[in-house]
Amino acid sequence: MRDFNKKLAWLPRFRIRNRLTPRVIQALLRAGQIGGAGKLRQHGLKAETRVIAVDGLAVPVRIIRPAGKARGVVLDFHGGGWVIGNAQMNDPLNLAMVNECQVAVVSVDYRLAVSTPVEGLMQDCLSAARWLLSDECEEFAGLPVIVVGESAGGHLAAATLLALKQWPDLLQRVRGALLYYGVYDLGGTPSVHAAPAQTLVLDGPGMVQALRMLTPGLSDEQRRQPPLSPLYGDFTDLPPALLLAAELDPLLDDTLQIAERWAQSAAVEVHVVPAAAHGFIHFPTALGAAVLAYSRTWITARIEGANC
Repeated sequence: MRDFNKKLAWLPRFRIRNRLTPRVIQALLRAGQIGGAGKLRQHGLKAETRVIAVDGLAVPVRIIRPAGKARGVVLDFHGGGWVIGNAQMNDPLNLAMVNECQVAVVSVDYRLAVSTPVEGLMQDCLSAARWLLSDECEEFAGLPVIVVGESAGGHLAAATLLALKQWPDLLQRVRGALLYYGVYDLGGTPSVHAAPAQTLVLDGPGMVQALRMLTPGLSDEQRRQPPLSPLYGDFTDLPPALLLAAELDPLLDDTLQIAERWAQSAAVEVHVVPAAAHGFIHFPTALGAAVLAYSRTWITARIEGANC
């Protein structure tokens, strides 16, 4: 991991300073995903894109099913700083979960903040969760659900779980939350405010301003209201969680602080991955692969426990 970090140090940091750059990156991402269906077919699988609707809000989802009968469902929220990304970008990670954990993966293709307020993204994710957990989704009825989110997706996953408290019967079907280096305080935790210029992957000094661009017109106090900032929510009745943070990530405090609050209501396992930067589960390192393997073992255990 340390050797890979030397390469990261030469690369530009991800920063949100305008709305044009994310659109360019998004176009390049989609171009690079051409042929993705063929990669799934190599494993005997395919993805279905479906548009679901809850209370009149239409949300696209991408569904990958296992070859055999699904024993559970993963509800996946992709990362990308709220401004880039799509449901297909996590196919390699989701494919491994489908094959090893024998689950179906429903990945939410929520709108992006280049054209939609962050509250709209949160509503997309909540609508997808309500559809999956309700009787309307007959295919997965009765199956245990694990919520997975990474980075901005971690924020959306946590916010969705807090919002689901309005529907306790739906929330009860969620048997676990697996969150990688999420953003849980949109006002910025201490590690975000103190982030130096030498951070990897993310532009440390620009992070506070990026959060303010995401939530224009709000004061820091308003940004810290839940579920906009999940860190300050009520974690009563939330499921057990596996929370993973990166030692070199400016968002380190987000995970440590939410773990402390979450653990007052449910079983929480939290790990700080040494010498790791933000986004490490996508890097070609043995440490990243080991973390993903452990995560899949945790998912399997949660599903097996629910099916007993």
